[in-house]
Amino acid sequence: MRGEADNKLYLGSDETWRSSEEQLARALDAREIKYERIEGEAAFYGPKIDIKIEDAIGRIWQLGTIQVDWNLPERFELEYTGEDGQKHRPVMIHRALFGSIERFFGVLIEHYAGAFPLWLAPVQVIVLPITDRINEYAQMVAAELRGAGFRVEANLKSDKIGAKIRDAQIQKIPYMIVLGDKELEEQKVAVRERKQGDIGQMSLAEFKEMITEQKLLRAL
Repeated sequence: MRGEADNKLYLGSDETWRSSEEQLARALDAREIKYERIEGEAAFYGPKIDIKIEDAIGRIWQLGTIQVDWNLPERFELEYTGEDGQKHRPVMIHRALFGSIERFFGVLIEHYAGAFPLWLAPVQVIVLPITDRINEYAQMVAAELRGAGFRVEANLKSDKIGAKIRDAQIQKIPYMIVLGDKELEEQKVAVRERKQGDIGQMSLAEFKEMITEQKLLRAL
């Protein structure tokens, strides 16, 4: 939270600033949120709460912010009628939970080094048929997973399966489904996880159940 008013730098009276700061502090105390008070760094129109996030290598980023603003309501002469029937001036609260969305995504990409957990990954599953004759089954598997709410692609190129797997690893896709004649015959899927490698063959229903649980738990 950012501190007391200096009339050369900030708008409004010292009394208004003190009242605003106290209310922000009470809101944090009521939720038992630890905070550090930093004097002299407030926005010119009012004090605020800045939310800072630590990334994977210990760097601190200021993202979310909650700001008290009585300047704009004053400038635009905003009013509302209270329960007492009298006119009152509102206080504006600026709430930016992510801050700059570009900065937020930049922090996420750097934090995970592009290897997002399943629930965050732009592409969650990629289907890799070993030969062209498996393409129809691959498309069916991809369509069923999309219908279950997952972000899925199918690599139907005529490349060798090793090249397809390498490409998926480079893209850091969490799960690869490798399909060959055996999977087609048994109506199953061979699953490869980005970190663990091959984790075995299973039914498509079992795979959906597994990744649905990870998605719901926000598993890392």
